[in-house]
Amino acid sequence: MKENIEKLKTEILERLGALSTNKLFYEAQKEFLGKSGKITALLRELGKASKEDRPTLGKLINELKVWAESQFALKEKEVNQAELLARYENEKLDITMPSETKEVGSLHPITHIKNEIIGIFEGLGFEVFEGPEIEDDFHNFSALNVPKDHPARDMQDTFFVGEDLVLRTQTSPGQIRVMHSKQPPIKVLVPGRVFRVEDDATHSPMFHQMEGLVVDKGLTVRDLYGVLDYLAKKLFDDETKTRLRPSFFPFTEPSVELDVTCCVCHGKGCKLCKNTGWIEVLGGGVVHPTVLKNGGIDPEVYSGIALGIGMDRIAMLKYGIPNIKLLFDNDKRLLKQFK
Repeated sequence: MKENIEKLKTEILERLGALSTNKLFYEAQKEFLGKSGKITALLRELGKASKEDRPTLGKLINELKVWAESQFALKEKEVNQAELLARYENEKLDITMPSETKEVGSLHPITHIKNEIIGIFEGLGFEVFEGPEIEDDFHNFSALNVPKDHPARDMQDTFFVGEDLVLRTQTSPGQIRVMHSKQPPIKVLVPGRVFRVEDDATHSPMFHQMEGLVVDKGLTVRDLYGVLDYLAKKLFDDETKTRLRPSFFPFTEPSVELDVTCCVCHGKGCKLCKNTGWIEVLGGGVVHPTVLKNGGIDPEVYSGIALGIGMDRIAMLKYGIPNIKLLFDNDKRLLKQFK
């Protein structure tokens, strides 16, 4: 028993010398002084000793326990002090170092364009309506006079999320929702994200549109041209010239596309406008009678004009952005230019 006590003392000293963290300290303390520890085990073995030896051995074991407790108490202070110094070292700050600067953010170029267009049209009395990004077939296609066999309904052009549900391919469904909820006169803008299966330098599977709709009595293409010419001059500059070209959209008749003089060469001809001096910026037309009827409005009494603006395209033209993917990279070097 005496030999075991001496061996235990040596083991405790060796173990304490190797301790460097509180975690290791408490593991060692439990191993020697815990309820199932080695010193407690010695006390249990005391019953095996003879009656004559028990008092002496009991005294030795108790002295061992008192000695071990004092050794562990000293080591605990040492470990705590070492960990505290290490923490101070890790948390030490060099107050002579320059502070970290936090960059001030800026609005995205698409947000700039959106706010600018809304500001222009609000001055003309337009309201803003934002429709859902997931649309049913009726609002996205049928109500807009898009026939069942139209290529836009194909899987290679449209993202289908259900049998009768799609990611909207345009903001035009907002026309129908507004006409169902409001009687003429109507002046409304419908901005938002739209989705199509296309991807190259000038097209993205997700992009941004702004739909404009006016419904009143006696509206014609001349009214549409007046609005578009005003918009182009406000977006670019007062020297911008505009022209209409015939086009086709299922939801307007007649349909037109608006060209503006190139914002780089101002109509002289350059690489951007392919030496024509003109750039296409948006489409529009007189609202098709069927669309008015699908919106719950009598086409015999009212007429409408509509336009669709690709905000990404306007941003690329106005700010000289060569690739639409730059608008979605979230690159600070691009965003800094719009502070």
